[in-house]
Amino acid sequence: MIYALLKTVHVLSIIVWIGGMVFAHFFLRPAVAQLEPPARLRLMHDVLGRFFQAVLLASLLTLASGVWMLGRVAKQVVQSGGSFEMPLAWTVMAAMGVVMVAIFMHIRFALFKRLGEAVAASEWAAAGAALAQIRTWVSINLGLGVLVLLVTLMRWTT
Repeated sequence: MIYALLKTVHVLSIIVWIGGMVFAHFFLRPAVAQLEPPARLRLMHDVLGRFFQAVLLASLLTLASGVWMLGRVAKQVVQSGGSFEMPLAWTVMAAMGVVMVAIFMHIRFALFKRLGEAVAASEWAAAGAALAQIRTWVSINLGLGVLVLLVTLMRWTT
């Protein structure tokens, strides 16, 4: 029961994270592109602030639930007399998940901070540069997230 609950939390957290990146990158960004820089940058700062709060929670829940589930499976295998060898897909998922969280932390605590400072100072060029860096790193994380899903769902075992 606990495993199923944690797996549900794990998957829902990933849906929030990847779904939010898709929404922001492919729908929100193009829609606000027609706004003047001050309005566009303030809006993006406000939206990203809310989204990043959710992703902070989602990323930590994803890591915690993933580690717990891996530990639970390993413990059960060892307790039944077996030797636990993590499948390649799980190894890829775990490693890329850690990389994604590290990238997100950079986005949230470095680049988003720069964006906020520039917006507060009405330095629109600096705010635009910070937002462009955020967009680049979000694109990378989105690509990694989709790759993790493909590896996991395709059940590659080699």
